[in-house]
Amino acid sequence: MANYHYDEAGNMAAYFVISVLVIVLLPVTFSSIANVSSKRPELDSGCQCTPCVQRRADVRRHLRGSLLRLKFTRKVLLITAGWAAVAFLSFKAAHAELENKVYNPFEILEISTGATEKEIKSRFKELSRLFHPDKVKPTINETIEDIANRFVDITKAYKSLTDETIRRNWELFGHPDGRQEVSMGIALPKWVIEGKNNIWVLGVYGILFGGALPTLVGRWWFGNRQKTKDGINVKTAAAFFKALTDNSGMKEVIGALGQAYRWEATWAGTAVGLEELEKQIDEKVGDQWREVKDLVAPGGKYEGTEQRALVLLYAHFLRLNISNEALKQEQAKLLLQAPMLLNALLGISAARSWLSPTLMVMRLHAYVTQALLPGKTVAPQAQLPGFDGDADVSEGKDLASFISRLEDEGDIRITEARKAVEGWSRLDVVDMSFKVIGERLVTPSSIVFLLVKLRLRRPLQSDAPSSTSEKSAKAIREDREKDDKFLNSRKDAEDMEGATPVWAHAPHWPGLRKPGWWLVLADDKSNRIVVPPMKISDVPASSPGKERDYRSYKLQFQAPPNVGLFTWKVYLVSDTLVGEESCQGISLKIDDISALNADEQTAEDEISDPEEDSLAGQMAAMRGGAVKRTVALEESDDESSTDEEQHGDDSSDSD
Repeated sequence: MANYHYDEAGNMAAYFVISVLVIVLLPVTFSSIANVSSKRPELDSGCQCTPCVQRRADVRRHLRGSLLRLKFTRKVLLITAGWAAVAFLSFKAAHAELENKVYNPFEILEISTGATEKEIKSRFKELSRLFHPDKVKPTINETIEDIANRFVDITKAYKSLTDETIRRNWELFGHPDGRQEVSMGIALPKWVIEGKNNIWVLGVYGILFGGALPTLVGRWWFGNRQKTKDGINVKTAAAFFKALTDNSGMKEVIGALGQAYRWEATWAGTAVGLEELEKQIDEKVGDQWREVKDLVAPGGKYEGTEQRALVLLYAHFLRLNISNEALKQEQAKLLLQAPMLLNALLGISAARSWLSPTLMVMRLHAYVTQALLPGKTVAPQAQLPGFDGDADVSEGKDLASFISRLEDEGDIRITEARKAVEGWSRLDVVDMSFKVIGERLVTPSSIVFLLVKLRLRRPLQSDAPSSTSEKSAKAIREDREKDDKFLNSRKDAEDMEGATPVWAHAPHWPGLRKPGWWLVLADDKSNRIVVPPMKISDVPASSPGKERDYRSYKLQFQAPPNVGLFTWKVYLVSDTLVGEESCQGISLKIDDISALNADEQTAEDEISDPEEDSLAGQMAAMRGGAVKRTVALEESDDESSTDEEQHGDDSSDSD
């Protein structure tokens, strides 16, 4: 009969808890160490002006730690506490007494398993002289009962090896006294199942499984339902839908962004200096500030933290100094959250195919990055170190001429300004064209690709890149082969070798920022988007010594069903530099299928018309579509050959 006993000392439960903790802690710890010791971002690439270099160094020092200087986040503290629990439980289990120890008389007598009977008797006499109860005196750590039990164990061990009956019991049942009760340990302390504690134990189970677990599942479930695929609150998305129209301008877009922080921000309490910031904003902006406030909260009825967020957002636009450290941290959090909200706003505008608000959202990305007031005509030099948004617009948009003038005047800001201009990301369009895979012309409803070839040119760069006309016939043929291979791939951007991150000029942005652009094909005459915007990045710099110093990008769409000439525009809008955008016209000619030659038409028919005997052909015939007829001659030949074979078989049988 089995004897069940509870784990009073907690030894068995310790092994279970250690196993669970180690299974969870090992992968989490290794992933954390890999993140800490991973390769640091390359800070030498990108803008080398002093503000940008300092900003990137501060961001990396804030976000990254090291194995010797860990950043004590909540995750690190939980991992440390987990390993401390493993160490404590391991120490406890290592020093615990084993209750189900295997009986071994050789071990008790401290002799080898191959000892003879004479050696066993000699060892027993020696231990009897040492540990007989009459010869051992009790001490503080050893009582009379302990001394007696030890001598009993020695005697049993001796008899187990010398007495035939006792030795047979030990060999058969593993114990000198014969068959023992099976002892089953339960990894629970006895007080858990005692009757007087039933109410408390049931209460704990009820709280865990009836309260805590449903609460966690409910928070996860309803939390996911409150978020869209873009990661924003559903109420924010609803507000975006209501705030935008087909003619929305920059103020309406800023108002929609300000409303979003009603549900996206969770700041609590008041911060010193917020009212002073609002007064400064009102003095500098005036009517625009009041109009935006009215768009965010009509009648001044704020329902959340949108007022606080709007003040911090405009303080960033105006580059106001914030002395309160708590407000600085809130402003940085707000700015880092802005790209996600603007991307969601852009998706809503693009889903409605509205061109005007889509362009405004794209441009607002750059205004937020460069800390410049949106809706105001800004000179490019306002983004250079030492200059602000009040720079004279009449000085022109040519940064090379502006740098030359600063050098002639001996301006002390020329050093940092030149560094910033040398890292300036200005997009150069090498070529744009419409392509159809395997076709010479674009026919109605065909799948069309807008193939765009881009590279970066610095404002101070004087070397002219090699033009297509200067390339050899072999180089042109290789370029076409690469273009065809890229069009047949599933990627939106051509593969690049050895691409390294290049950080943009963004001294006021509280994070690392790579230069990017929005590519959109639109019909400005109807204020409609033809193809939804695509984000592009990692554009290579112009290198006159290379034959292919650009990168190809593609937009896929279906051609209009009508024949004609469509005049559209391709917009390339920077998300990091204000004013760095281009707009080029492009025409798409849709030809009738009759313009194809006979071979191309035949190939088109072979592709489009299924065979009559196939499943696709039968379904097309049921719908009344065109199918390819099976040649009847083949059937007659098969039938005649079958008849001849059967006739030959009959005649052979008759013979």
